[in-house]
Amino acid sequence: DLVLRLDIYKKLEKHRGCVNTVSFNADGNILVSGSDDRRVILWDWETGNAKLVFQSGHVNNVFQAKFMPYTDDRCLVTCAADGQVRHAQILERGVETRLLAKHQGQVHKLAIEPGSPHIFYTCGEDGLVQHIDLRTAAATELFACHAIGDSRGFIPVIQLNDIAIDPMNPNLFAVVGSDEYARLYDIRKYKWDGSTVFGQPTEYFCPSHLIGDDQVGITGLAFSDQSELLVSYNAEFIYLFTQDMGLGPNPVSSSPLSGSDASEMGPDHSVMSASAMEKADEKAIPQVYKGHRNCETVKGVSFFGPKSKYVVSGSDCGRIFIWNKKGGALLRVMEADKHVVNCTESHPHTTILASSGIEKDIKIWTPMAAEKATLPANIEQ
Repeated sequence: DLVLRLDIYKKLEKHRGCVNTVSFNADGNILVSGSDDRRVILWDWETGNAKLVFQSGHVNNVFQAKFMPYTDDRCLVTCAADGQVRHAQILERGVETRLLAKHQGQVHKLAIEPGSPHIFYTCGEDGLVQHIDLRTAAATELFACHAIGDSRGFIPVIQLNDIAIDPMNPNLFAVVGSDEYARLYDIRKYKWDGSTVFGQPTEYFCPSHLIGDDQVGITGLAFSDQSELLVSYNAEFIYLFTQDMGLGPNPVSSSPLSGSDASEMGPDHSVMSASAMEKADEKAIPQVYKGHRNCETVKGVSFFGPKSKYVVSGSDCGRIFIWNKKGGALLRVMEADKHVVNCTESHPHTTILASSGIEKDIKIWTPMAAEKATLPANIEQ
């Protein structure tokens, strides 16, 4: 099993701060990274050489940098702690960057429409989801994501941490943030003339025991190439949902029921609708992945290997955890950072992994070890 032979092939060293994002181009021969140093670096990861280093134009930590597909790796989009979403164009004479959109507060993630050189989405701590088309340089505010509240007043905004698009159906995208639900939306329901309110998800996903838990949030999510949704909870575990595990578009009724069981009450005293309770109970239970610790930072989660066979996450203990997607068995625990591992990114075509965290380097992992690894004896600690 190649996963058991993963070892550090190269350390890419040039950033002067934490590395918050690593992402491969479509061919897999170039890695792009962004950092607290506000710079973006393009790497020939195989040789370990930095091909290009440029100032992102952001005035705070770069949280994500990605290549736009079918642009000959000359067009990148970035988002950052300064609330800006920026476009970088690599030209013969250098790199030109420009502001595309702004959020109030930090912008942790963006998602590129699969196969599109023009369209991507962003999500921010302001709860906004924006749709950006590079052809028009227009940013459309699709909606602000709100908590499921009752009808008695102010409904808080959900601070969004991550957004992902279903590669099998690019009309569908999901967002996660400061409450317990992953929300799935269908862009086909959006009316571009603004004639309807679009903020209603088509599906909510949440493990039944976390519904109504106001202590948890979600830091990362990913779609598999079978449209499964992988969701990483803060101070909890990672769960894998299939599309049939959704709670529907209305998981909670809008008014409290008198005399109902307190355990069925949400934090805002809203009550799960009976249909949502039944749905949550009779549904297939999502696969769970345990062992890592996710309390300190906004961590991603990802699939790895052919057919999304493995699940990968960083951890507060500075290790990378790899599980079998099917069955949830923990396969590997790898020392990867002196502090915290935040990013794990799969190579698009082969069993190679890039990781980064609080340290200033990027580690490239390839299946080159002579001996198969075993789990550390003290893993329970």
